[in-house]
Amino acid sequence: MHTPVSIGLIGTTDASIVAALAPRIERLGFHALWLNDVPGGDSLAGLRVAAAATERLGLATGVIPLDRRPVDTLDLAGLPEARTSIGIGSGRIAHPLAFVEQGVARLRERCDAEIILGALGPRMRRLAAERADGVLLNWLTPQAASATTAELRASAGERRARSVLYTRTVVDDDARAELEAESERYEQVPAYAANFARLGIRAIDATIDGAGGVAAYESTVDEIVLRAITPSGSLAELERFVETTAAWVERAAEVRPV
Repeated sequence: MHTPVSIGLIGTTDASIVAALAPRIERLGFHALWLNDVPGGDSLAGLRVAAAATERLGLATGVIPLDRRPVDTLDLAGLPEARTSIGIGSGRIAHPLAFVEQGVARLRERCDAEIILGALGPRMRRLAAERADGVLLNWLTPQAASATTAELRASAGERRARSVLYTRTVVDDDARAELEAESERYEQVPAYAANFARLGIRAIDATIDGAGGVAAYESTVDEIVLRAITPSGSLAELERFVETTAAWVERAAEVRPV
């Protein structure tokens, strides 16, 4: 069985682009559309637009920082729970484990959607295994992703907890400068810098720029999210991105062992 592949967009993507792109993402056979939640962009509002334009496509947030947007302030109306995953994280709060655990409990009371925790360190990943439905991982090579998934499954025991990997991806050279700038920004974040040092990698090593990159992550996690990096985020660029990556996924399937 192949690993489901999804598309990730920045949460500030204009609603008109989401409405036009989501049906194409669904038609091309991707598993889900993930919208991250950033200042100036409401991932839940974007997913409502995508929900109205699709029938089967998964809808996911990756992730909502609860220090900035507490659970009780989230507008969950209009989202089909059966195909929605709510990704949450601690943001910059002190004592994040207890804070996020309380957030998971409150979100369980409010909806039946899948809950995914954004987690960098082992303690938050363990919390995801024990309390949530899965974990959203970032900036991992295939080897690190496989090891982290094994750790998650061991922590979950008989529970089912999915590993989802968010990986920055480009489809042409015009976007490489954006990819390199994004990688360098994360290398300046202390928590990520420490993680890169532990893994012995650069951020750029955990990105994808070709069909072989998609194939390399096969079976390392339960879902791969190709976070679209394009020069300007225009509809034309994103259409090219999803068409190209769909071809990559198909090519990877052709060489996948039976």
